[in-house]
Order: sequence, then structure tokens, then C-alpha cells
Amino acid sequence: MSNKSSDTLFQLIKSLDKAEKRNLKLFVKRSHSSESMKSIQLFDALDKMNDYDEKILLKKVPSVSKQQLSNTKALLYKQILGSLRSLKVYTNIDIQLREMQDYARILYNKGLYMQALKILDKVKDIAKTYNQYTYIQQALFFEKKIEALYITRSLQNRADILSGEADEVNTLLRNTSRLSNLNLQLYSWFIQHGHARNENDLKSIKLFFENNLPENAAHLTGFYEKIYYYQSYAWYAFIRLDFLMYYRYSQKWVDEFENHPEMIEAETAMYIKGMHNLMSAHFDLMNRDKLAECITRFKNFAKGSKVQNNENNRLITYQYLYTAVINLHFLEGTFNKGIKMVPFLEEMLLQYEKYLDRHRVMVFYYKIACLYFGSGNNSKAIDYLNRIIHQKDDLRTDLQSYSRLLHLIAHYELGNYNLLEYLIKSVYRYMAKMENISKVEEAMLKFLKNSLNFNTKTIKPEFEKLLHQLKKYQGNRLESRAFAYLDVISWLESKIYGLNVQDVIRQKYLKDKGKKG
Repeated sequence: MSNKSSDTLFQLIKSLDKAEKRNLKLFVKRSHSSESMKSIQLFDALDKMNDYDEKILLKKVPSVSKQQLSNTKALLYKQILGSLRSLKVYTNIDIQLREMQDYARILYNKGLYMQALKILDKVKDIAKTYNQYTYIQQALFFEKKIEALYITRSLQNRADILSGEADEVNTLLRNTSRLSNLNLQLYSWFIQHGHARNENDLKSIKLFFENNLPENAAHLTGFYEKIYYYQSYAWYAFIRLDFLMYYRYSQKWVDEFENHPEMIEAETAMYIKGMHNLMSAHFDLMNRDKLAECITRFKNFAKGSKVQNNENNRLITYQYLYTAVINLHFLEGTFNKGIKMVPFLEEMLLQYEKYLDRHRVMVFYYKIACLYFGSGNNSKAIDYLNRIIHQKDDLRTDLQSYSRLLHLIAHYELGNYNLLEYLIKSVYRYMAKMENISKVEEAMLKFLKNSLNFNTKTIKPEFEKLLHQLKKYQGNRLESRAFAYLDVISWLESKIYGLNVQDVIRQKYLKDKGKKG
């Protein structure tokens, strides 16, 4: 039975490029065993398949019986990983450190203790340069083992020195662990719920944050301690819709990496994530020029070897780059230009579907829907919103709520009034169930319900009343959530002035640009 996404070996083979495939065959052919030859035949068959199908596979590789298949696949999987590890392109700092530790173990097993200690000293020096303190901890543990079993006479007061180093590293790792736990838990809260919905959310997240933040966190100096501290504050601020604080800590996050450029090499994905959050912060604060500047920097970074030579880095870079460029189109009111990106986005979503998490896909669908809605193509907006609504997922209940609200407005724009009454009840029930309804959303739903009684002459004053009512909430942090997800102000203005949403936003952008100029 065909199942493209479930077989791990098939997924791994499909991720290989030509150079990696060539290296694998050279790697395996060093062993002339019959099992190795079978694994190569299995590789060739899997490489040519578009979808994994065990029955077809067994026919293509008659030398491997059904009973042997599991073991041959396991061998091939191990051979591929060994081959990839041997390539210099995969010499990440952590792989180098593990390799050095392996050499120290081999020397230790040979009884060459002084040589083993010399390599462990190198491990610690390199690990300190790249802030890889878990490797220092492992090296120290090994050093203490050697010193406790053998009199090496390597250094006087060795025991005191090793004990002091171990205590220092353990304290640093303990702080880093606490802060990384806090960061992960805040991120998990956001993925589940989105932004704070009410005063109870604000109070509970504040209490959780303060109870789990180490007392001395602001004074810690280790690279990872500071990075996780900045990340935790960035998520805390983002959840609470404090976009100015979110920007400040996202900037600190990026600055810390750029002050230690060697760490961009060691933790490229974490730097990429920092740039994504910085660009998102500029979007949330409507800093169009700063966002454009960051996008240019990020595009240049994406061309470098740190991204191009690493599939994971390349994938997340392009996800975040597409997101940032769409956000720039939103700020500039160039929705039609943004729509031209959709085929590339669809291609990316299809090509990398097995690597993309559901949350990221959902965000892309919502942003594409907003592009079509802003350009006036409500039917296409509904198509993408349906992809979110029909997922029946428990992630990002806030995003799901706004997908339903935008879906309702798009049907209103299309004049599908026979659906409105049902949709309004459905959206209200969903948002009430999720405790996700704000004053802005309640006013919107009430207006749409009453709109069924308005005619073309009476509707415009009603739009103006609603616009006046909603503008009062723009300074309210909890209510600003509605404006962050859906530019309802521009939509109302488009109805009043008889324009598309993108034209209203474009006029605002050009007017603001003229003032700055």
C-alpha cells in the first residue's frame, strides 16, 4: 500500500542530493559483503520510486526476501547516516566535538592516558569557543574518570581544578536548562492558544513567567543563558500583545548572535528564528522601512553557505522569508503583487509537506487567504480559509477563530446572504466555546447579523457607525489582537469609500511615505 510519508528510510533517501548519493555508493562499496550489495540494490530501487510501496519494492529487488527486508532496510539506513557523517559538509561543531571525544575514548582503551587527556583539553577549548558546555561537562567527566583510576601526574592540584571547572559548568547548564524550559513552555502556550484572550490569560501567563524566571536571569552572562532569556521575554511579550517589548527582545536576540558571529555558524537555525521574530516585530509595529531593511539582510544571508549547504536551514529560511515578504505586501497595500507568490508557496508546501508542521502550514493558508481577500478575490480567500476550518485542529484556536470570521466576511462580500445567518451562529458558538471572543469581534458579528436588514441606502451610515465604534478599541491591548489578525478598519473604510481593501491600505502607505519624505 502506498504511503509516501510513513517510511523513514524512503524519506531519508528522498532528501539526498546527487553528491550524497554518490558518496553513499563509494562508502558502501568499501565493504564487499553480499549484504552491502543487497543494500545498494535496495537503495537504487527506492531512489527510483515516487511513492513507497513494499509489494512493488520486493519485485524490484528479488535478491531481498520479505523476511530479509526489515534488516536490509535497517542496514541501509545506518549506511546512509554513516556516509553523511563522513562528508565534510556535515562537520558541524557538535559533530567535530563528538568525533574528538571518540578519539579520546579509543586512546583511553589503548592505555594511552596522557594522549587521551590532551585531546580532551582540545575538546574543552573548542567547546568554550562555541559555548558548547554539554561537551565540556562530558570531557570533564571523562578527565575525572582517568584521574581517579590512574596517577597521570599531568598537573598538580588537578583534582581541585577539575572540581571547580565541573561546578562552574554545572551551574551554567542548570541556568540554561531552566531558561530553555521557560522558553519552550511559553512557545507551547502560544501554539495552543495564540495571543492572550482576556485578563485571566494576562494574569496567568504573567504569574507563570515570574514564577519560572530565575531570580538572577537578567545578570547571567553565558551565551545560551542570554539567548534563552531574550527568547523567553520575546514570547512573553508576544503572547501579551506587547509588540514594543517583543521587538526589543527580538533585537537583543539577533544582536547577541551578531556580537558572536562564530555562534551563527554553530546555531544557524536559532539565528534564523531570531531574524524571523525581528521581522515579525517590525510588521506588528508597522515599521515598513525597518521590515524592508531586514528582508534585504535576510535575503543576502540566505545566499550564503550556512543556508545553502544545509537542507534544514534552507527550508526554515525560505518559510520565514516568504512570510516576511507577504507581510511587507500587507503594509504596502500591494496584495496583487503578493498573489504572484502563491504558486511558489504552493510548490514549497507540496515539496516539503512531510517536513512542515501543521502550525506553519496553517499560517501560510491564512496569509494567502488575506492576500486574496485584500485584492477583492473573496472566492479564492474562502478556498484557503476552508483548508484551515476543515482541519478540525486544536492548534492556534485564535487563528482558527479569525479564519472563521474572515470566512464569514468573505461570504458577506460575495452576497451569500442565505448562508450568513447559519455562519454567524456557527462562528459565534466556536469563538464563545474557545473563550476567544473580544468586543471588536462581538461588534463585528452583531453588525453582520443586523446587516441582513439594511439596504443599499442605509448600509453606509451603519459602516461609519461601526468604524467609529471600533476605532475606540485600537489602543486597547487585548482588543488589538483583532487588528493584528484582520485589518478590519481598512475593510470598513473600503466599504465606505467603495474601494478594495488593498487600495485603502495603499493610499495610507503612500500618504505616510509622503510625510516621511
